[in-house]
This record gives sequence, C-alpha cells and structure tokens, in this order.
Amino acid sequence: MKHVNKVRKFSRKTSERRAFIKGLNHNLVMHGKMETTLTRAKALKSTVEKLITVAKKQNVASLRLLMRRLPKISSKKLFHEIAPKYKERNGGYTRVIRGKSRTADGTTMAIIEFV
Repeated sequence: MKHVNKVRKFSRKTSERRAFIKGLNHNLVMHGKMETTLTRAKALKSTVEKLITVAKKQNVASLRLLMRRLPKISSKKLFHEIAPKYKERNGGYTRVIRGKSRTADGTTMAIIEFV
C-alpha cells in the first residue's frame, strides 16, 4: 500500500536528495525566484514554507535551526530579510506558476517565487 508516501525521491539516495533540496532552497532564498521543473517546484514549496515558518519566530533557536538546514549566507538572509515580510501572513509564502513544456524531454517547467 502507498499510504503517506509524500516524499518525492527524484531517483536519488536519501543523502543525495537532501543535498539536492538544500541546494534548491539556497538558490530560491538567494534569488527570490527561479525556473525549474514542476515536480521540483512542488517539493521545494513545502520545504521553503516550513523554513520561513521557523524563521518567523525570530529567536536564536530558530536561526540555529536554519543554519543547520541551509548554508550560512542564505539562512541569515531568510532570517533577517525574508521572514519579517511575512510576519502577519499565515502560510502561502511561495507561488508556483506553470510554464511551457521543455522541448528536449517534454517535462513541464514552472516558476517558483516568493509572494
């Protein structure tokens, strides 16, 4: 049975997948907007929104949690610049916009950005 199997595996081992998601999170935080495949954008949306919720608490413990899950530069940017913008917002910090299909392999592209 396939109950509660929400993790998208991306044909990678666990450690590779964690590093992959960490890199996607870093790029989104640093640039604010990125173009990627639709499945990657959907997986990225849930992880980034959880990180923003942690950063909204604005205490030392939440900063240390972010530094464990992101590189130092992006965790500080998320904590000091991005999270205070969403202080009054209850979720829904990112937007996924579907794009056209990629010509090489036909996969659906998407743009993910902060609201």
